Amino acid sequence: MNVKELAYQMKCDAPKMASSSNDLRNQALLKIADTLAAHKEEIFKANQEDLSRSEGKVTDAVMKRLKFNEEKLNGVIEGIHQLMTLEDPINKVLLDRELDEGLELKRVSVPIGVIGVIFEARPDALVQISTLCLKSGNCATLKGGKETASTNKVLFDLIHQSAVDAGLPEYCLTQVEAHKEIDELLTCDEYVDLLIPRGSNAFVRYIMDHTKIPVMGHSEGVCTMYIDEDADFDKIIPLVIDAKTQYTAACNACETVLISRKIAKKVLPMLKDAFDKAHVKMHGTEEVNQYIPVEIMTDFHKEYLDLEVSLKLVDNVDEAIDHINRYGSHHTDAIITENQKTAEHFMDMVDSAGVYQNASTRFADGFRYGFGAEVGISTSKIHARGPVGLDGLVTYKYKLYGHGQIVGDYASGKKSFHFKDLK
Repeated sequence: MNVKELAYQMKCDAPKMASSSNDLRNQALLKIADTLAAHKEEIFKANQEDLSRSEGKVTDAVMKRLKFNEEKLNGVIEGIHQLMTLEDPINKVLLDRELDEGLELKRVSVPIGVIGVIFEARPDALVQISTLCLKSGNCATLKGGKETASTNKVLFDLIHQSAVDAGLPEYCLTQVEAHKEIDELLTCDEYVDLLIPRGSNAFVRYIMDHTKIPVMGHSEGVCTMYIDEDADFDKIIPLVIDAKTQYTAACNACETVLISRKIAKKVLPMLKDAFDKAHVKMHGTEEVNQYIPVEIMTDFHKEYLDLEVSLKLVDNVDEAIDHINRYGSHHTDAIITENQKTAEHFMDMVDSAGVYQNASTRFADGFRYGFGAEVGISTSKIHARGPVGLDGLVTYKYKLYGHGQIVGDYASGKKSFHFKDLK
């Protein structure tokens, strides 16, 4: 089957997925978790093939994402079990209103339907995305990076077969493997309800410009930490180093550190010492260079995804806010301060999906938010924002229950509405 035919089959199976019980979907998730654990050596062997094939051809950041070891396997399995404990996101009554006697309107959560997810070279992303889509009652077609072709193939086959064996429809999940098939997928606006691309800014823009299908996602993570004049000095280094170095290849890693000029003389040497120990290359302004040696820079819209960081001094929280809103990517930004009024001002004014006080930007993650996992992080403001978990994969429909009422009676004044919200 070509991509369009697969998309059509998924569209046909979408109502079956939407009407499946939460118990059935949880049984499928349990079977998937058990199957992945039982076939881990097969998965690791395939991943080694991908790593060997990519050695010397991709960046260190991509190699980190490529690697799928025991730790990452345990992480995705834990995520699946967490997902099973979450409340069913579909069939929730969001509104129950009596329009008139015997005329009841309900707004009920339902799956989006058919979702196409095109993601970067991360095998764990395939597991997270597929299980989230299944739990939320959606059908999904998955396209991973070519660098992880072997790992993705093994993972997809295990996950798909487990889901079908558990009783979910045949086309609950499909996989697109060839790069050229992405362009075919972009033409399937009759059958695909949503696209979620995860990759470079240029790639996401390409997707948006070449499809009629609604697109949700983010292209990059230029995350910033602002060290305020009222910061607790004991918290600064642990927070900044974790945000920058805990996993540099992630979109929620800190790329820029802003420092209040009032404390720059004390803070910058602390940062230099910590960054030197962590082997982080420092970039900064001429002003920063007067305190510590840095590579001079002027462009602060920079996502390194590596052991590099941008440094800049600002007068106050308002200048920090202006900088972040101008140069950031509206992903996740943090302030280090003990002044609660300043913190609330920062969190209100910074226009990002996640705003933190005294916490590492690395917390921006569906698993760490208790969502089980995420299909991605959205920096848009429509439908879903931040880590997209189950709630971001459902929409709603209106159900109206009547007893023969007609609009003509209300238009003529024979009857009138008396809107009353029901429990």
